[in-house]
Amino acid sequence: MAIHLETERMTLRRFTGADVDSLAALHGHPDVMRWIDDGRPVPRDVVEQHQLPGILREYVDLPRGQGCFAAEGKSSGAFLGWFSLRPAASVGLNGGTELGYRMLPSAWGLGYATEGARALVRHAFAEPAVDRIVATTMTVNTASRRVMEKAGLSLVRTFFEEWPEPIEGAEHGDVEYAVTREAWFRQHGGRQRPEPRIHKS
Repeated sequence: MAIHLETERMTLRRFTGADVDSLAALHGHPDVMRWIDDGRPVPRDVVEQHQLPGILREYVDLPRGQGCFAAEGKSSGAFLGWFSLRPAASVGLNGGTELGYRMLPSAWGLGYATEGARALVRHAFAEPAVDRIVATTMTVNTASRRVMEKAGLSLVRTFFEEWPEPIEGAEHGDVEYAVTREAWFRQHGGRQRPEPRIHKS
């Protein structure tokens, strides 16, 4: 197993081809996908033929330490969801390294998303090339916004895009959150480097 990062309760590792069932269950869950893309569950064949192969390619194509990583409970070994760091590509973002996360409903409300997001921000700033972490979600997605705030990101702006298939809440726009390296260090007592990290992938 290629371990990317460990938190108190989770192991974050690289996806493999054997993870198709777990990823399909996550991306196919209507509650998970409610505020994402077109708001619809993703069909299994799309996950298997396009999304998972894309994730696997990123481990080669993206900068070291970036990509999408499966989150598993340390005690149970159960798949909980994923966390990601990538060059910002979501609609409305202009530059920076984008933080992402997607968790199964069974992991909601237990602090896993915040725990993983904080760890990835700390991990990202251990790389000298990363100066700014960004994230985005729909304005109405209050749960995701709380995770961003708890991970140390602050609201930058609310913006409005023309979506081909607007979903419920789109009329309220989307939000951008961000934290710079300098601001993150100030939040953490001015330490010059983040805490040591595990990075075996």
